[in-house]
Amino acid sequence: MNPTPTHLLATALACLLAVPAAIAATPPEDQATFQQYFKHRFPTVPLDEFKNGSYAIDPIGRENWEAIEEFPPYENAISNGEIMWNTAFANGKTYKDCFPDGPAIESKYPYWDSDRGMVVTLPLAINECRAKNDETPLKYGKGPIADLLSYIAFQSRGQITNVVIPNDDPRALEAYEKGKHFYFARRGQLNFSCAQCHMGNSGTTLRTEILSPAFGHTTHFPVYRSKWGEMGTLHRRFSGCNKQVRAKPFKLQGEEYRDLEFFLTYMNNGLELNGPGARK
Repeated sequence: MNPTPTHLLATALACLLAVPAAIAATPPEDQATFQQYFKHRFPTVPLDEFKNGSYAIDPIGRENWEAIEEFPPYENAISNGEIMWNTAFANGKTYKDCFPDGPAIESKYPYWDSDRGMVVTLPLAINECRAKNDETPLKYGKGPIADLLSYIAFQSRGQITNVVIPNDDPRALEAYEKGKHFYFARRGQLNFSCAQCHMGNSGTTLRTEILSPAFGHTTHFPVYRSKWGEMGTLHRRFSGCNKQVRAKPFKLQGEEYRDLEFFLTYMNNGLELNGPGARK
């Protein structure tokens, strides 16, 4: 019999921690187990340091990163995003009309939209704003949307990740469970899961790279990656990971990646947002 999504996190963590499995029946229990795993795996790392990804556990990499942060490669993206935020659409309205609390709104996303029965991410909301104002949608992986997200992320620095999963809508829990299943499911020709690299093997070296802990993965996007030579979104990174294990990637901002973001960001609740970021 195949394991249900509800069993996956507790079972996987139990195997990784070599302790008896206790079925995590609720998202809060999942979250506590997830975060405790990383506290156990990296006992000398202060909790708030996990927002810095691999640089929380790699002293040499951190030195290089801190040097880069003195003249961060995402500065132009922030500037471009600020211009986009303040530039009126053809109808005279701006993003502020869609996001009156903006631009420091990153901590509000992703969220469960009970009216539509779906997870809404910030990039999706941006393009829905554009459609509402008769503007063409932006591509989700890079380019202008990454610039706008960079500005929003910069303005949102210091906010705390706080994804809410409503307990009065079973569809929200289903979306969360789908995201959890995605995270622990093996896929591709290499038969790897997200958890194998970023939980069980976090802190170990793959070729010349230290695998970053999953706890902290959502805090710093969008990112400038040296590999890309440009800014990229979280879903671009999801797609790249799928390609690396030789699996067919899903559509950016499709249900699969939005549910994955819902789960993974919820696992990171309590961490400070510190995007945009710079990574190798």
